[in-house]
This record gives sequence, structure tokens and C-alpha cells, in this order.
Amino acid sequence: MTGFARAAGTTGPVQWLWEIRSVNGRGLDIRVRVPNGFEAAGEAVRAGLSKALSRGQCQLGLTLTRPEAGVRVRIDEDLLARLAAAVARVPRPEGVGPATLDGLLALRGVVETEVEAGADPDRLNRDLAAGAERLVADLVAARRAEGAALRSIVEDQLGQIARLTQAAEDCPARPEAVRARLAEAVAALAGAGGLDADRLHQEAVLLAAKADVREELDRLRAHLAAAGELLAQGGAIGRRLDFLAQELGREANTLCAKAGDISLSRIGLDLKAVVEQFREQVQNVE
Repeated sequence: MTGFARAAGTTGPVQWLWEIRSVNGRGLDIRVRVPNGFEAAGEAVRAGLSKALSRGQCQLGLTLTRPEAGVRVRIDEDLLARLAAAVARVPRPEGVGPATLDGLLALRGVVETEVEAGADPDRLNRDLAAGAERLVADLVAARRAEGAALRSIVEDQLGQIARLTQAAEDCPARPEAVRARLAEAVAALAGAGGLDADRLHQEAVLLAAKADVREELDRLRAHLAAAGELLAQGGAIGRRLDFLAQELGREANTLCAKAGDISLSRIGLDLKAVVEQFREQVQNVE
């Protein structure tokens, strides 16, 4: 979900530049910074981004550059005087200094910059809107290019998870092998005398049942199938892939906890590592 785009142009004496940066985010967070008087243009771009994107933290900015002769600064002296009078009437808590002129001038609406004659405001707004459209399109294209590269990485990771799941299925530490080893141990202990063979058999059965990871393997395969369907479907699938990554991690943890053999434990640890890599990558998916 990372990307960068810019759109620039010149309208009369005014040079303008749109820039946007996008980084990963669980939801969509768009922050806009535009000069005073151009809030409407910024909100229009925000609306366009909200329709085009579903995840990511976006920083949108507009920069206007005018020749000195094209800038007119106006101070609303009446508003400034009313603000100063209002502040003077407010009791100041201990340790709080009086209001300063630069602080009052920084308040929105006190100082305004205007485009002087030579720059048509309507034309400038049209050009800014057209530039914003290009900006959004370029950002979407950049994110799609990143998504195409991520797809091959995610598919490879899902393939690794599938191979490790099959390796766990084929592991000699499966319940049948565990039962065989426990049966031998029970026979040896019972032959030594002084031990209840029936009780030993019951304990062996319980241990074998705990070592059965069939349900975990079945759920791993179900989650892998769901992830494959999402990739084939396309669109905004990042959040659902994130959920599946959590479920895959839960099954990998359980597999490790139930492993009664070093070989199965190793497979489980490898599985956890790949699932964590998968989880990190899907944070980048739209």
C-alpha cells in the first residue's frame, strides 16, 4: 500500500504542485494540507481518494508558488481586534503568558493570501482539479504495480505453507507411529511387573490422542484454500488476508504445542516462521 505521486502545472502567474505519499495502514487515513482558501480543493481530492482506496495512510499536500507581484496578503484587522479584546477579557491561569501578535496572526482567517489580477481563480481551480485527477490515478497505478510484485511473494509463501502442511501430514510422528512406540513402551513396563497394564494402556491412548494434529492440518488446508480464492478474486482483500494470516498462525502454534516428536516440532517451527512472513506481507495488500 505504499506509493508516491505528484502532479504539477502553471496557471497564469501561479505554479502549483500536488504531492501524495501513501504508507501501510489497517484502515484508510487521509491527511490534507493545503494553503488557506483552497480547502475545498483539498476536500475534493480526499473524496476521490476515499473512492479509489480502502487502506493506507495518505499524506496529501498542495504547494502554490507565485511571483512576488502576484501575491496579496490581507489582514482582517477587525477580526484581529475582536480576538485581542476577547483574549484580554479571559482570566489567565498562573504561568500562562498573554496572547502575542504572532499567535493571533496564526489563527485561521486572520491572514489571507489572495491571487491578484493575472491569475483567473476559476481557471486555477479547474487546473487544480485536473491535476488532482492525475494525482489519484498515478497513485493507484503505483499501488497496483506494488501489488503485482507482492502477489508473487504471497503466492510463494502460501506454497511454502502448503508444502510444510503436507510434510506434517507425512511426518513419522503421526499418531499411528506414536501409538506403536507407546505400545512397545507399555509392553516393556508391564513386563517389568508392579505396574497396572490397563492403566498404562489408558495413558498411552490419551497421549496418542493429544498427538493427533489432524484437525489442525485440515484447518490449515482450509485457510490456504480461502487465501487462494481471495487472490484469484482480487480487489480490496488485504483485511481478509490479514485475518487468514492470524488463523494460520493459530493453527501453527497448536501444531507445535501438540508435536510429540522432534521432526514434527521442526516442521511446526518452520511453519510458524513462514506464516509470520506471510502476515507481514499482507499488511502491504490493499
